[in-house]
Amino acid sequence: MDADRQRLRADCAGCFGLCCVALPFARSADFPVSKGAGDPCVNLRADFGCGVHASLRERGFAGCTVFDCFGAGQRVSQVTFGGRDWRGSPQEAAPMFAAFGVMRQLHELLWYLTEAVTLPAAAEIHDELRAVLVRTEQLAQADAAVLAGLDVGAHRAEANVLLLRASELVRAGLPGRGLDRRGADLIGAKLAGADLRGADLRGAYLIAADLGGADLRGADMIGADLRDANLAGADLSGALFVTQAQVNAARGDGATRLPAAVARPAHWPSAGAQRPARRRGPAGGRAAPGRAAGRAGRRR
Repeated sequence: MDADRQRLRADCAGCFGLCCVALPFARSADFPVSKGAGDPCVNLRADFGCGVHASLRERGFAGCTVFDCFGAGQRVSQVTFGGRDWRGSPQEAAPMFAAFGVMRQLHELLWYLTEAVTLPAAAEIHDELRAVLVRTEQLAQADAAVLAGLDVGAHRAEANVLLLRASELVRAGLPGRGLDRRGADLIGAKLAGADLRGADLRGAYLIAADLGGADLRGADMIGADLRDANLAGADLSGALFVTQAQVNAARGDGATRLPAAVARPAHWPSAGAQRPARRRGPAGGRAAPGRAAGRAGRRR
């Protein structure tokens, strides 16, 4: 799986700074300034590198450190547009930026599907998952014009049916299979040491939640918002569909256990506070079912 996912990891050296140009951001806790879509970031250098990459967090650009294009940037730059950059070919800037937005969604989907076809408990639908995986890869190989006209939302919805089924099959034998917190408001929830094995946390708002020492093995994490969540000592080693961006946005430590396909963020301390004791039973917190997830990366 790791070899298949390697191409889904961002390689900024092969990209023409697409996330630094194509995407807008507003002045906030994540960015000290605002910029519009299509406008280059003030920190973007002539060689498409970031002039403040080593100090993004210190300078207030935390939002940059948690973004992940899943390798879409280098694919659009080097394959879809054959190495032609938007500065040297300004007439292709708009199509390139549009293709990047679609490609990122396709690559994110490839990340989930690549994991799903390796899950032993989902063996009964592996053939269907592989078929959707192949179709998604074929779409990613299309030219810019085809990508521009692609109904990527419809394709994601089709794939999501299978991803949901895979999740259900994996979680069927786990203690928290009935714990449905999909799209729930768990902002700031006190979940230290909670047994969340097999819980459905799709699209859950776990911003600043305390998950220290929690057991998240087998929990479905697609679209869960982990910004500033405490993962010190938590066990995500068997959590489903975890992304690098989610982990980068959280606070963990040397005792945090992560899935093999996800790297430990460099800004995490190597050792943290004493791991809280686990407790059995349902998760607490401010659960408010019915809050829909509508942002990019949370449309599941």
